Amino acid sequence: MPRRKKVKIWHIGDTHTYHRLLKVPRGIDLVIFSGDCSNPRDRYKNEPEVRDFMHWFANLKIKHKIFVAGNHDTSIFHKLFTRNDFIALNITYLENEYAWVEDLKIFGCPYTPTFGDWVFNKARHTMNEIWKLVDADTDIIVTHGPPKGFLDATVDFNGYIKQAGDVSLRRHVLERIKPKLVCFGHLHNDDDIINAGVLKLSAYDTIFSNGSVVTDGKFGKVSSNGNILAI
Repeated sequence: MPRRKKVKIWHIGDTHTYHRLLKVPRGIDLVIFSGDCSNPRDRYKNEPEVRDFMHWFANLKIKHKIFVAGNHDTSIFHKLFTRNDFIALNITYLENEYAWVEDLKIFGCPYTPTFGDWVFNKARHTMNEIWKLVDADTDIIVTHGPPKGFLDATVDFNGYIKQAGDVSLRRHVLERIKPKLVCFGHLHNDDDIINAGVLKLSAYDTIFSNGSVVTDGKFGKVSSNGNILAI
């Protein structure tokens, strides 16, 4: 049987209105966005930022486009920007559901463990209710937040570095689903922390990609151009 041609993926996230500073790579088959294209908590102030991003995203010269929302995308959560808007722009929106690109089965989920008064948040101890329903034959998982221990370092309120990812997502990814790729963001680079990038452990086949493109405290420019992967 002939080998399948690999799908070339550009993974980006956490653009926070700075998407137009990105350099769009050539030869990409699928662009995946993993949440936080906008900033304001107020849904009405948030909406024009989302619409500006979506206009840019829809016009990328890339055949397949997948979008998963993040905790800052409040106008999507409150349905000021609707599923019909995504359909009209030929963008695949995933909210705890699947899409097929080429022969890759992709699951997308915007929810992260609760932190502050934001959207698409669930209590940390309830996140397992989402992940246990993800099919074991899923090739790519797109979430806003990371699994615990994978490109998820942050500084807590006491100034200590900790890993803030979701432990239940980690367990399902490593022990049951074993996807080819997990895409996320949410936890950006910080002064002394590099989260953006790709991680592959020798003991597992799964590739982990943090596509965040900004650095905390240094908004106004991009510190990463996302990640390019072939799956």
